[in-house]
Amino acid sequence: MFDWNVIISVYDEGYRRAVHFLEKFGPVRKTEFFNVLAMKVDDLPTLLETLRERQEQDPDLFENVISRLIPLTATFVFQTPIEFEARAKEIVSQWLPSLATKSFHVRMHRRDLDGRLSSHNEERFLGRFLLQRLEESGTPGVITFEDPDAIIALETLGQQAGLALWLREDLQRYPFLKLD
Repeated sequence: MFDWNVIISVYDEGYRRAVHFLEKFGPVRKTEFFNVLAMKVDDLPTLLETLRERQEQDPDLFENVISRLIPLTATFVFQTPIEFEARAKEIVSQWLPSLATKSFHVRMHRRDLDGRLSSHNEERFLGRFLLQRLEESGTPGVITFEDPDAIIALETLGQQAGLALWLREDLQRYPFLKLD
């Protein structure tokens, strides 16, 4: 099992170029999923800033090579849907102060686990959990899909998952994230 914290979707013709470009930031591995790479990066801020600068200099990188790139700040392995939900709740609970009185939504991209996890159901589950906790703390939030203050990215590769909280400023600064 490969330890990863970045998921990359590549265009058909961009696979080699994506690997060549990304491997300077850390080990890049092909996954069992079509046109999906995983990589381990020690310095996510440097990766993000380099990609931002590169997007301005070489728009082709994100038009024909890298379709989507999602850095994740927390990853875990799970065996059951119950374990998945428990671990995901632990992680998103750490972001409650950042979500206080904010608008947000959860976006899940699931690979594999058909019939075991539903992206839609897990998005709703975590969204309701966060809304309840925010309400209990006296700092209610709201779920919205129109210009939210934050988006929680949730990615799975089989029985491995990763999460990250992205604020509006991040989404504006790094448009290549394409969380929705």
